[in-house]
Amino acid sequence: MAKKKKEKDKEEKRPNQFLKFTGMAAQMAITILIGVFGGIKVDEYFELSSPIFTLVFSLLSVAAAMYFVIKDLNS
Repeated sequence: MAKKKKEKDKEEKRPNQFLKFTGMAAQMAITILIGVFGGIKVDEYFELSSPIFTLVFSLLSVAAAMYFVIKDLNS
């Protein structure tokens, strides 16, 4: 009887883990996309010949996404 309960508990925890990591991946993608598109828009606004803001915002958004992932994994 105890084995069945433990197996059932394991099965119930798997979808929660899957959803947690799927949510983290979606959050990473959205954060990075916001940074990239924001950089593109700023470059278009200032009419720059090189995509400096796109590069800077992209790198900052990747760093922010990694920060959020590490923060979520530690909690």
